[in-house]
Amino acid sequence: MNWKKLLCEKRRRGYSTTSVSDDPRNEFQRDYHRIIGSASFRRLQDKTQVFPLDRGDFVRTRLTHSLEVSSFAKSLGQMIFRRIVAEVKDSGLEAQDIEKICSILECAGLIHDIGNPPFGHFGEDFVRDWFVRNLPKMELGGKKLDELLEPQMREDLYHFEGNAQALRLLTKLHYLVDENGMNLTYGLLNTIIKYPVPSTAVNKKSGNIKDKKMGYYYADRDIYEDIVKNTGAVNCRHPLAFILESADDIAYKTADMEDAVKKGFLTCPKLIFELKNTYISKCGNEKQKAVMERAVSKLEYYYGQALEKQLSSPEQNAVQRWIIYVQGVLLRAASASFIDNYSAIMDGDFPRELLAASDSETLAFALGDMAYRFVFCSKEIYSLEIGAGEIYEFLLSKLTRAAVVFDTDYAGSAIEQRVLRLVSENYIRAYRFGSEGKNETEKLYLRLMLVTDYICGMTDSYAKKLYTELSGIG
Repeated sequence: MNWKKLLCEKRRRGYSTTSVSDDPRNEFQRDYHRIIGSASFRRLQDKTQVFPLDRGDFVRTRLTHSLEVSSFAKSLGQMIFRRIVAEVKDSGLEAQDIEKICSILECAGLIHDIGNPPFGHFGEDFVRDWFVRNLPKMELGGKKLDELLEPQMREDLYHFEGNAQALRLLTKLHYLVDENGMNLTYGLLNTIIKYPVPSTAVNKKSGNIKDKKMGYYYADRDIYEDIVKNTGAVNCRHPLAFILESADDIAYKTADMEDAVKKGFLTCPKLIFELKNTYISKCGNEKQKAVMERAVSKLEYYYGQALEKQLSSPEQNAVQRWIIYVQGVLLRAASASFIDNYSAIMDGDFPRELLAASDSETLAFALGDMAYRFVFCSKEIYSLEIGAGEIYEFLLSKLTRAAVVFDTDYAGSAIEQRVLRLVSENYIRAYRFGSEGKNETEKLYLRLMLVTDYICGMTDSYAKKLYTELSGIG
């Protein structure tokens, strides 16, 4: 891969031209303004990151998380590529490319979660599970739906993924001018494709991070193939996808710890104890151990200072200060890892996450593992997720049964005939456009995608409101 192609400025509707001759922005900075002015981006303010249906004013939403990821991604771009230009001296990379790279990363952070459904990652899990449980039971014309669909169509639903939905939203569903979505640059779009494989090629045991999940739907294979053909990242991760992934990891791992202490799931003394007694022993080498020991010492120091100053919330103060320190450690680790593995990344041969190949591997693991043990497995989260699950079960059942017979000669029930009238005209228009000239199998697939498109476009509040109204309990 080479940067001349990777920084591709092409758009689906063609190369952008500006009537303002003195406009100093590069093409990726123009993407930034398209994104922040969009309704799809604003909806992230009412989608939870971890705590579904929680109305507290402290916990992070998808919007605040995306802003944090955007900031970290841009910072990593500056840290990494200034050194690459100065030290690695890649002949295909010039100093003026740094600004373009940082603009791409800043934008990618804003949109990396834009396709995710309501109620956090639980929503993705529930959608996948719902189709696995229900698709084999549903019929059209006396035939089971899972048998009517082509393998990749079926697997798209069984492996439903917010990352793939983001590409679909940005290139097709966000209707403003035409069916090309936001019409963003290919260099940016390729950066958010973390998993350059279809649903039929997902292989979590391959040893390569790019195969872990699917990156695009069967319905969007045309735009995916056009993007990677133009950027040159065919069958490979775009190099900037590694940086975006690290920015995302740093943002959510540190945020989860801060939120956990704020919400009372974890105390500062307990955090210190766990770091010392559970994770230092898991260090793979002396460098990782040194990173962990310094991190523990910093937290003990901050906590001691907060107690000495008799602050009203010493634990929160200490952890918040410590999180800032840890973010710096992880940013430097991800930067060093990218530079150390630069040749393999550019050759498309690097199979790991940047942090997993760094001296901060154990520290990053500890943050994620503690979030899982003390937050995600808590009774409070389970209770919230069960409530969100009831909403998903109801809406998916109503919408899918209506969608199966929509736009066919089969007569639906009185309720089914009305349900699809609730769907936004934008999504119906996208279905009409995408299904034109297609055979009945692909039309059925696109009608099922119409359901996930509508669900993913919902905010937490809207999904709850719609459930309340349709179930008759409001």
